[in-house]
Amino acid sequence: MRKDILTMSQKEAGRLHVIQKSIEKEISQRDAGNILRLSERQIRRIVRRVRQQGSEGVIHKLRGRQGNRKTYPGRRAKIIGIYRKEYQGFGPRLASEKLLEREKIKVNEETLRLWLIEEGLWKKQKIRKKKKRSRRPRKECCGEMIQVDGSHHDWLEGRGPKMVLMGYIDDATGNVYGKFYDYEGTMPAMDSLRGYVRKNGIPMSIYLDKHSTYKINKAQRYKEWPFRDQEELTQFARSCRQLGVELIYANSPQAKGRVERLFETLEDRLVKELRLEKVTTLEEANKLLVRYLPRFNKRFKVSARNLSNLHRSAEGLDLNEIFSIQEERVLRNDRTLVYKKQWYQVLNRTRADKVTLHECLNGKIVIKNGKKRLSFKKIEDIAEKRKTVIRKVKPGKRYVPPKGSYWRDSFKLAGSLK
Repeated sequence: MRKDILTMSQKEAGRLHVIQKSIEKEISQRDAGNILRLSERQIRRIVRRVRQQGSEGVIHKLRGRQGNRKTYPGRRAKIIGIYRKEYQGFGPRLASEKLLEREKIKVNEETLRLWLIEEGLWKKQKIRKKKKRSRRPRKECCGEMIQVDGSHHDWLEGRGPKMVLMGYIDDATGNVYGKFYDYEGTMPAMDSLRGYVRKNGIPMSIYLDKHSTYKINKAQRYKEWPFRDQEELTQFARSCRQLGVELIYANSPQAKGRVERLFETLEDRLVKELRLEKVTTLEEANKLLVRYLPRFNKRFKVSARNLSNLHRSAEGLDLNEIFSIQEERVLRNDRTLVYKKQWYQVLNRTRADKVTLHECLNGKIVIKNGKKRLSFKKIEDIAEKRKTVIRKVKPGKRYVPPKGSYWRDSFKLAGSLK
């Protein structure tokens, strides 16, 4: 490139035009400053440089020079090498956080994003056109509503068993609670809610989907009075009703979008955290979750518009009894009952025809008549179990009418044609 050729941007060309007008006294330096949005002092500096150097005076002095913050090639190669070895598949933001947390290397996430794209380790994310939906504002108070769901995902990436994360997120603050289980069902739902209540208190309402654990979706069994208006509840819904918690059922995943977006984040970040800690079992995953969620909440939790906490204390409530499988059983004349093929003998004298059996989450059995607990024992001896003997009766021989019988020749009226 020839040295006598001057390259300048459109902005600099426009600035040179105004400065020349100021030098030729066609406009004042104050007017030039107003046009270029610069101070009079800066205008005087540019005018002085243009008089001394000509048109070159409007070009910035750092043009063509290396920036003071430029990363030297060795540092970039070191970071890319660590990324390939330890953080393959991590997004630029998460990788930047982990490099600072574990390797004590500070690098801007956008800088790292450009490096990874140039190396072919990351692809530009395409922005999908989303459907327009009306956005529901957050609740005002903490504990006013929590969103609950279960995430079925390969959390251990094949290193261990399949797990389900039961996730809870406060709608007002985004505070998260969760625990891993083998499956999503009644026992995990009850156990996780019991853990949430013990830690945070009883919420006002729960927003969840219509999974069969939470709601009976079939038609109601009772159609006649007095059971016509009686609602059938799942064991989980019954527990929530005993706690005074309102259940709100969502008609679509988008309706409870806050917990759905939470799982999108955790299925990226938490999976990689489990990978870095080399977790292979359900117990190890839950231990890591106890350490991880406080850090997660500290970063992503927001302040509620109203600082009131609507969580109620669970003091005085027997949570183990509330969060149990409760079924009504017929008490026989000899005060025995059966549950899951196991016979129990009630020791208290009672005239009750029916009692309620509670199966707690730890497997403990409690039998109650109303609010009164009854003493009982298991009937282990097979001879003591009540058996119903069904006698098989052989069917008799089929009766065949003889020839000439009324039943064989059929009924004929007198005088009828033969």
